[in-house]
Amino acid sequence: MSHDQQSKAEAFAALHAGPDIFVMPNPWDIGSTRILAGMGFKALATTSAGYAFSKGYKDGVISRDEMLTHVAEIVAATDLPVSADLENGHGDSPEAAAETIRLAAETGLMGGSIEDYTPEGGGRLYDLAHATERVAAAVAAAREGDVPFILTARAENFLRGNPDLDDTIARLQAFEAVGADVLYAPGLPGLDAIRTVCQSVGKPVNLVMGLSGSQLTTAQLADAGVRRISLGGSLARAALGATGGRGQGNSIGQLQLSRPGRHRPGHRRQHAGGGIVYSSLHSSGGSTAGMA
Repeated sequence: MSHDQQSKAEAFAALHAGPDIFVMPNPWDIGSTRILAGMGFKALATTSAGYAFSKGYKDGVISRDEMLTHVAEIVAATDLPVSADLENGHGDSPEAAAETIRLAAETGLMGGSIEDYTPEGGGRLYDLAHATERVAAAVAAAREGDVPFILTARAENFLRGNPDLDDTIARLQAFEAVGADVLYAPGLPGLDAIRTVCQSVGKPVNLVMGLSGSQLTTAQLADAGVRRISLGGSLARAALGATGGRGQGNSIGQLQLSRPGRHRPGHRRQHAGGGIVYSSLHSSGGSTAGMA
């Protein structure tokens, strides 16, 4: 392990250890990576949707080889730790998920996510046993390298037509039990559901903002127990929408984003420029379209 890799790994682990909530925005190319790194964020994450949109594709169709080339470019463009949206691991089997994690770690990533949904055959959620087996294989692969790799396990229920909070929690608890480092359920319907999820698990919880209208602040999310906030494809949708003359009054949304501050549970900051990391992301269309 190089000194640079060790420093990145330690910094990324420290962010997840807390006590502060932190924002991990999602660039989609080298330019957006350098812009966000220059704003003072402490870590970045790729976005499968944002990258696909920038290439003129729908989300979910980029091959593993192309995605690995893309994440390697993002890693090379910044000194910050980078985590990657690795979709379902580019294969249904536990072995495929594990191999994707191994290959991802070789690019210099400090982490990545695996979800419990496959687009194959019209799309379906994996059953709990199979989903858990896949996460366990991904965790084992993440532990093989010399550089710590933070594995995020995603429960996709609320994005995939199954808005069952109890089942979502059962999935996250199962993923935690087999070693996932971060837990993530995109599309949770509100602060009560977010708080319930955070109280039901022992590992750090990631929350994505921008899938639907929201006025939630970082202070509220910290109080609910969220440790990490990501933005998914929201920034890419906003930028590409503005390019097409659709930057206002549509489902791409309006983002209020400023330089990072510090937010601890129980400490609320004013909604003012420079004082809040991520004050709100709200969409006039109220759509959940566009994945992380």
